[in-house]
Amino acid sequence: MITSVGNQRVKRIAQWNKKPSLRNRDGVFVAEGVKMFLEAPLGSLKEIYIADGFLEEIGKAERSRDILGKLEECGYETVSKEVFSKMSDTCSPQGILFVAGQIHYTLEQMAGAAENPLFLLLEDIQDPGNLGTMIRTGEGAGISGVIMSKGTADIYNPKTIRSTMGSVYRVPFLYAEDFHGTICRLQENGITVYAAHLKGEKCYDEFEYCRPTAFLIGNEGSGLTEETAELADVYVRIPMEGQLESLNAAVASALLVYEAAGRRRRGAVESNTPPQEAGHQT
Repeated sequence: MITSVGNQRVKRIAQWNKKPSLRNRDGVFVAEGVKMFLEAPLGSLKEIYIADGFLEEIGKAERSRDILGKLEECGYETVSKEVFSKMSDTCSPQGILFVAGQIHYTLEQMAGAAENPLFLLLEDIQDPGNLGTMIRTGEGAGISGVIMSKGTADIYNPKTIRSTMGSVYRVPFLYAEDFHGTICRLQENGITVYAAHLKGEKCYDEFEYCRPTAFLIGNEGSGLTEETAELADVYVRIPMEGQLESLNAAVASALLVYEAAGRRRRGAVESNTPPQEAGHQT
């Protein structure tokens, strides 16, 4: 059992939690919690740590067999509760954390994996919680991936990782060195880019989104930069009642991707409905 907060591995994990430059240099990230551990691909796990007493605490917990089985398969290190608090990034640690290898995708992989792609394009999203929520809701809606500007929050920030609730393992993503150039490449490949924008003349629910689609979402405070917004094929507006000007960026992205997903589902149902039934439904 590791009992010293001065242990080099303990110090290293604390640094990985705080410094993105070190995470990127070493190609790793740190995640905590039972759910994140159970959903982590076996091949990505590098180090696993549990707090003293954790095994006893989960003895009667849901999925305890799955937890114990995975721990036995991967191996783990026990640390004192004081040491675990030093390593943890949360106020109420769950007693298990691990180091995993970072995941990397290319634009070609992301664009080629989906027959009818649906992307989120994020410019300078700053809040890690917002970013994680976008990835999580994006998975729920069935998006093909998330493409981010270099100014967007770090996806491997511990808060982002927690907010994804495991979706970070399954939703392809990349940081575009040339964000504007990447948008143009998507358009050249037949993907229509819609920008959530206050200047939109039509509401977001007036479009079909049944063809390859990407939604541009801008910074929480300032929205899309003028240069980026000008690249969009279409501006869409989210109608506002009361005195609001806009919604939270994560909420706006959820509305858009779920609208697109719903349109696609309805389109698929209609295309598979015999003509006489389709006429009756109309």
